[in-house]
Amino acid sequence: MMVRLFYLLARLPLPLLHRIGSLLGWLAYLTSGRYAERLRDNLRHGLGFLYSTAELPEQQFRQVLRDNVSEAGKGAMELPWIWCRPLDEVLSTITSCHGWEHVESAKAAGKGVILLTPHFGCFELINLYIASRQPMTTMYRRPRWEFLDILMHAGRARGQTKLVAADMGGVRHMLKALKRGESIGVLPDQVPGNGDGEWHSFFGRPAYTMTLIGRLAEASGATVIMSHCRRLPPGQGFELNFQPLLLDMHTPIPPQINAAMEEIIRLCPEQYLWSYNRYKVPRGALPPSDTITTQC
Repeated sequence: MMVRLFYLLARLPLPLLHRIGSLLGWLAYLTSGRYAERLRDNLRHGLGFLYSTAELPEQQFRQVLRDNVSEAGKGAMELPWIWCRPLDEVLSTITSCHGWEHVESAKAAGKGVILLTPHFGCFELINLYIASRQPMTTMYRRPRWEFLDILMHAGRARGQTKLVAADMGGVRHMLKALKRGESIGVLPDQVPGNGDGEWHSFFGRPAYTMTLIGRLAEASGATVIMSHCRRLPPGQGFELNFQPLLLDMHTPIPPQINAAMEEIIRLCPEQYLWSYNRYKVPRGALPPSDTITTQC
C-alpha cells in the first residue's frame, strides 16, 4: 500500500509536492514535541555559533526556524519524485552544477574520490547525478520498514550506483572501489556506532564524528570532495556544488570535515536537517569530555 502511494505521489509535479511538503513539515513540527524541541535546540545553538553571538536576535531565529520547518517537509515530500520518476527526468531538475571539474580531475588522477554529502538540501540527488556519469559506491543501512527499504533501494540503485552494507564488509567494498580509481559517497554528519568515531566540536558542541573518512583517505590516497545540493525556490529545480577539501593528513581529519560542513551550512542554514539527532551518545560510547569546546 505504501509503495503504491509513493508511486502515486510521484506523478504529481515537483512544485506541488514541495507545497504539500511545506504544510506537512508544519504538521510534524506542531504535533511532535520531541522533534520540535530538538530542532529548536540544534538550530539555536547552530545559528549562535555561525553568527558568533550568545544571544541571537529572536526575530532572526524565528525566521530561519519557519523556513527550516518548511524545507524539512519539502525534503520528505520530494522523495517519491526523486526515487520513483525516470532518472533522466529527475536529473533534468538540476539547473546548474558548480565544481564538477574537480571530480573529473580527481578521478583522472586514478586514486579514487571520496564524496562527502551532509544532510543538506536535496542530498539524495547528488549520488544519482554522479552515478549517471561514473561508477559510485555508497553505504546502505536497511531501514526498519520493509516498504521504505523497497523504495529506497530502488530509488538509489540507479545509474552506475553500487549499494553496500553499512558494516565492515561495506567498508572493504568502498576501499576496493577507491583502489580501482572509482568514487564513493559518505554522509559525514551521520552518527557512527561506538568505536567508529571521536568527539569533536560541531557548531560549538561535542558531536560523535566518524573516523572512517580519514582512514579511507589515508589508505587509498583518494581526493576528498565536499558536495551539496541546494533546493531552489518552488519550480526552479536544484543547484549542485562540488568543492575539494585540502586536508592536512598530519592533524585529526574529523574536525577538519566538521569545519567544512559548517561553512556549507552557513550559506543556507534553513536547508540543513537540524532535526537530526546529531549530538546523541551512541550506545556503549563514553560521553564527551569537558575538554571539548562547547561554546561559540
